Amino acid sequence: MAMDDRKQRVLEAIVALYTEGGEPVGSGLLCQYLNMSVSSATLRNEMAALTKLGLLEQPHTSAGRVPSAKGYRYYLDHLMRPKGGLSQRQHTEIDRVFAGLDYEPERLAAGAARALAEYTGYTVAATTPRSDDLCIAHFEVVQVGRYSAAVLAVTSAGGVRTRVARLETGLTRADAALLAEVLNRQLTFVAPADLTGSVLAGIAAELGAKGPALYPVVNAAAALLQEAAKARTYLEGQQYLMRWPELGEYLPRVMELFADQERAGRLITPRTGRTTVLLGEDLQRPMPGLCVMSKRYLAGGGLTGAIALLGPARMPFEQLIPILDHFALKLGECMTGQAQEDNV
Repeated sequence: MAMDDRKQRVLEAIVALYTEGGEPVGSGLLCQYLNMSVSSATLRNEMAALTKLGLLEQPHTSAGRVPSAKGYRYYLDHLMRPKGGLSQRQHTEIDRVFAGLDYEPERLAAGAARALAEYTGYTVAATTPRSDDLCIAHFEVVQVGRYSAAVLAVTSAGGVRTRVARLETGLTRADAALLAEVLNRQLTFVAPADLTGSVLAGIAAELGAKGPALYPVVNAAAALLQEAAKARTYLEGQQYLMRWPELGEYLPRVMELFADQERAGRLITPRTGRTTVLLGEDLQRPMPGLCVMSKRYLAGGGLTGAIALLGPARMPFEQLIPILDHFALKLGECMTGQAQEDNV
């Protein structure tokens, strides 16, 4: 059975009506919406044909239909027409949002996710910039107590990460200065894969007799180096997921998934520069009704990150895609300090 123009119009209309009302769409409402010169009976026949094709579902005994996962995929791939762009008012609002964010990369990613969630009313996930070549560009060691030190690492992407190390014998300012000097000489611009036992032994040797006592700080610096190439994933606006009854039973699994930052980052990172829509049925552990719409951003130096909207499959895609695209564009611009074209 072929998808002719009328079937496409019917499917497109049912997606729009279900998005707006969240209720199964009957032939009467469909007839009013389409204003076509065909009867409700003809539309019922088309709805039955689309159901046979697997593009619509009948959730209960009523005559109403809702789009199936296959129907949404057909709509997304063949029928969806995103709005041409944002209004000047929307551009101004989003620019104002980014003007108030902290531009340190990790805080920027978290802040952008929080702002997009508030702006759209949907849950948002965002990753920090990631690259296999990401490394530490500078270390600082700060005495924060007699028996503790904060190790600050600035990544090659400009991010700042911190770990606190506890020492048994105490730490002086001179010790902190020595540690910073040695760490900057031995561990900056070193790939995590090259952090070997011999490198750590070399650091211990440079620290001399104090090496064993100061080694917790070295361990903290090594851990920061290992973490440098791993993107962090921030989830904001979790409360908005509770607005959608169809997602209720999956909320614990969504929270579990995003508790694993590496796994969550892989989930929301598109393979291409295009905006990607992943349906819950496509997941390894399916979550029917869930939708993840994601866009990649460029952070300079070959680094990329991603930002995504989470919600029901009946999200208003045409309205949200231009907003998501512009947030990704602004996020990349703020990461690099340079204007970008929307071709990530």
